[in-house]
Amino acid sequence: MSKGTPDGPLLFIYGDDEFAVSQRARNVYRTWCEEEAAGEDNEIIEAHAANAGEALRALARLNESIKTLPFFGEGKIIWFKACNYLGDDRTAKASDVNSGLVDLASELKTFEWGKVKLIISSGKPDKRKAFYKALAKLADTEEFSAISLDDRDWQAKAEQFVAAKLKSLGLAVQYPVVAKISQLVGPDTRALTSECEKFASFAFSSEEIKTSDVELIVTQGKHAKAFALGDALGERDLPKMLKRLEEDMWAAKTDRKKSVIGLVAGLVSKMRSLLFARELLDLGLVQHVRGFAQFKSQLERLPSEIFGSDRRISPLGIHPYVLFNATSQAQNYTREELVRAMDLLMQSNHKLVSSSLDESFVLQRTLTQIVAREAKAA
Repeated sequence: MSKGTPDGPLLFIYGDDEFAVSQRARNVYRTWCEEEAAGEDNEIIEAHAANAGEALRALARLNESIKTLPFFGEGKIIWFKACNYLGDDRTAKASDVNSGLVDLASELKTFEWGKVKLIISSGKPDKRKAFYKALAKLADTEEFSAISLDDRDWQAKAEQFVAAKLKSLGLAVQYPVVAKISQLVGPDTRALTSECEKFASFAFSSEEIKTSDVELIVTQGKHAKAFALGDALGERDLPKMLKRLEEDMWAAKTDRKKSVIGLVAGLVSKMRSLLFARELLDLGLVQHVRGFAQFKSQLERLPSEIFGSDRRISPLGIHPYVLFNATSQAQNYTREELVRAMDLLMQSNHKLVSSSLDESFVLQRTLTQIVAREAKAA
């Protein structure tokens, strides 16, 4: 996001983060048009093709465009936009398309650029192919990989993206705000960009911004909704927990992919992570820190042999960010309360399977027992 404008005349932007690739290419195109005082000859060529015929027509148009000199000695900026046949799909494997790309690579190797500049944007290319290898040598290249839930560092990458985006919007915020936006939206750069822009338009004074403001302004993504009940349980927030439970119970009745038993399984997993976090904190193996990167470095320094080889019963088998989040929430419970919570959830699971009791009543009673604090004797 903070990358400057390339010096060379040829820029190749690619990756599986379609939104980031398009945004970066558009920004460079606009900047080049302004810097080069380029005129009416600028051209955006829609390179996306549904078949080999469309791909060949787009390549022919690009070849014609780079060979057509700009009028009046002005600069010329060309953007070959959203090319989707540099990978290994059916269109990319067509012999005519491969030949067209080889011819284009040969043309670019000997082309005298002058005041002409070219941007090629595409999805993830096949790096084994000759066209990619040629561009890797000839062009400035930039890769944008999508943030994925499968990436154990997705939260850190999302936070870095959010922090940079808010800074570009003139908004300086504290880490908890950045973390909250990332957590609510999830690993989606398009959604993160949209929510950051919306948040910045409402947050006039960064000194007064709190995480509670984020919850009011930012729209939750599917990822956040899936973990909302568990987080309310971890925060030991009874009103929020009851509200989330009602939403999840309704979803379980209307969505075939969801079930009450699955809901309980998710809560058991949540309490398990809290119990692991509580143990790590009590033993002094980790300390609660505000930043995920700091926490992750603590985990990486832990000797794996102290936990045994079975990752199913080891805190190292839990996603680092889940454990990081749990270290904060685990401070709301004692070890004994967490052990009791696991037992209560197991009992509720048995009741749901073996009795005809109302499912909502069983879960509401169980979670209330977990969250409610025992009254202290006078």
